[in-house]
Amino acid sequence: MRYRVKYSSRLIRNKEYHGRSVIEVVMIKGNVKIDRKNLISILQSCLVLILVILVALMMVEIGNLKGTARVINYAGLVRGATQRAVKLEITGTRNDELIAYLDDILSDLTSGDGHYELVKLKDAAYQERLDIQSAYWEWLKAEVAAARQRGYENTQIVAMSETYFEMADETVSAAEHYSEKIAMKIRTIEILSALDMLCLVILIMLQTAMALKMARKNQLLEQKAYIDIHTGLPNKGSCEELLNNREILREPTACVIFDLNNLKTVNDTRGHSAGDQLILSFARLLRRVIPEKHFVGRYGGDEFMAVIYHTDRQEVEGILDSLRREADAANRDGNQLPLSYAYGWAISADYEGCIMQTLLDKADYCMYENKRAYYATHDRRAPRS
Repeated sequence: MRYRVKYSSRLIRNKEYHGRSVIEVVMIKGNVKIDRKNLISILQSCLVLILVILVALMMVEIGNLKGTARVINYAGLVRGATQRAVKLEITGTRNDELIAYLDDILSDLTSGDGHYELVKLKDAAYQERLDIQSAYWEWLKAEVAAARQRGYENTQIVAMSETYFEMADETVSAAEHYSEKIAMKIRTIEILSALDMLCLVILIMLQTAMALKMARKNQLLEQKAYIDIHTGLPNKGSCEELLNNREILREPTACVIFDLNNLKTVNDTRGHSAGDQLILSFARLLRRVIPEKHFVGRYGGDEFMAVIYHTDRQEVEGILDSLRREADAANRDGNQLPLSYAYGWAISADYEGCIMQTLLDKADYCMYENKRAYYATHDRRAPRS
């Protein structure tokens, strides 16, 4: 696949992302074009165009079929009515009205302009037989006139009427064949249209599946862009977006900063893999102790941030006490990587008109005071910032 990426505003807002993270964010918000997707769109357009053409052809053929049944009926009527007219002449009963009626029908079948509203079929074989039949009708009428003068026994009226019947029968057959041919075309167009629509449905399903797959990929990329891969907690980008949210402080809110005391020692003595495990253990401890409704994120390195919503001092202190007890219990159980951390916190109720950044700064200051006290008690070394 080939991607063409158009940069988005998120890249500007998230300057702290580097390397892979930046690229992933751009792919989420950028204009991503996939050749296969474009190919499906082109195929869909072609299929829609073909469907429009097929529908137009079907309308034309339906127009050609319209009135064909009426023509077949009248052509058959001419065949039978002519035999009746000849029989009447043989019996000595003249019926000029019937002959005139047959004249009108043949004229209407030939031109399509008569008052019987018959259409002129666009079929060469039918028109050829109709022309032959019409010409022979004129000869048959002349023979009728001769029979009236000399008697039918002295004419060929009977034989000619049989010949005319066969001609009329061929004309009817030609009209029926034309009708069947149009019906076959319509059925073929219907089949092609159904196949075309089936292909469209398949392409739409493929496009939908691709869209769902792409949405899933974007969701995963979005998670990677805002989730710390090592701990599974929200990363620094998520923390900073939360810090920029002014709506949070409409209710009393507390911000807590945590910092591991012994990460450098673990890295120096046991290796960075052990340091990574220490960070992961502390992240899991935070997420287990702090209720799910509150925010916990990795602010960077060995620093973590918690935001306690709609709270008071008593609740925050209770959460910190629970965290301390859980850490002590883990250390007493022979934890190979003892947990030791400094923390500081601030609550918005103590600062009128503050913002989240104010709470972070206050909590950060308190955390470093706590860290200094820890180092003063344990090894007299000043804390590293």
